[in-house]
Amino acid sequence: MNDTIEVRPDERFDENSVADYLHGRLPGSQNPLTVRQFGGGAANLTYLLDYGSHQYVLRRPPLGPVAKSAHDMKREYTVLSVLHQSFPYAPRAFVYCDDTAVMGADFFVMERRHGVVVRRTMPPAFAHTPAAARQMSAALVDALADFHAVDYAAIGLGELGEPTGFVRRQVEGWYKRWQAAKVVDLAEMDSVYHWLCDNLPPTTQVSLVHNDYKLDNAMLAADDPGQLVAIFDWDMCTLGDPLSDLGALLCYWTEPDDPPHFQAMSMMPPGDLGFMTRAELVARYAARSGRDVHDIHFYHALGLFRLAVIIAQIFIRYQRGQTQDQRFAAFEMMIPLMARAAQEIAFAGSQ
Repeated sequence: MNDTIEVRPDERFDENSVADYLHGRLPGSQNPLTVRQFGGGAANLTYLLDYGSHQYVLRRPPLGPVAKSAHDMKREYTVLSVLHQSFPYAPRAFVYCDDTAVMGADFFVMERRHGVVVRRTMPPAFAHTPAAARQMSAALVDALADFHAVDYAAIGLGELGEPTGFVRRQVEGWYKRWQAAKVVDLAEMDSVYHWLCDNLPPTTQVSLVHNDYKLDNAMLAADDPGQLVAIFDWDMCTLGDPLSDLGALLCYWTEPDDPPHFQAMSMMPPGDLGFMTRAELVARYAARSGRDVHDIHFYHALGLFRLAVIIAQIFIRYQRGQTQDQRFAAFEMMIPLMARAAQEIAFAGSQ
């Protein structure tokens, strides 16, 4: 259970109510239920449901008022109830509950996968594998290319989203969320927004889009850093431009000579550990997918712009007392760093 913690006091729920609801809906649910919490992640809340003979994972939106489009449990359930048929790294979802009286929010339950999630430090399991960083880089980008090749219509996800105008809606939607979540005005955010509007690439590619693809949303086999076990956090999955996923991955990626504000936002171990460079990730994706990536700097800038907004949304929940998670106190100073990074990428790509 070293990947779980006791449930945080302000994120507890009525375990008996959940147990009663799930009774008979899952194999093993007739047994007593023990609940623990997965402590990683900064948005949706994730819990381990342990029935002794069977274990499951429960996911629900974060506390406080949230944008349903960014924490859509029904969407995540819909995707994961079928995606596992074509994409083995997608955990299977079993039950969706829209009765908020059960635990205070809608939620769904999915299968549990076992492995290692890499966050800001290299896990001990991989410490003695010299090529671990490069192997996990390759596994992550290869899986992204394979995910984008899934025949979404064949598995019943052809109505998941509207691909036409996807990138413009992303730009406008994130700017609107910025207006709602910002604590102070930032000229860099306005500058990047106008640059994105002026440089929209044509929509020529359509696929399923994860919308939050990064290393710490992946799980690797404990004995093989080059083998993925699962990809998580599918609540924003839709149909759209696949390069938006690659751009998001780049904005969470770091290289040894990145400036401090780039390294601060990375969702991976920093330093010279042998991870692929961002350019190598893009080249490998292009080779495996066969897609044209010449506009990737636009999607990289969009990913950073979006990241600034996400951090602002999380921080304002903390500032308003809607979550007590002390990790979020430091997010205030991260917001302008993300905005500056987005501006640097946007205008560097224009030169």
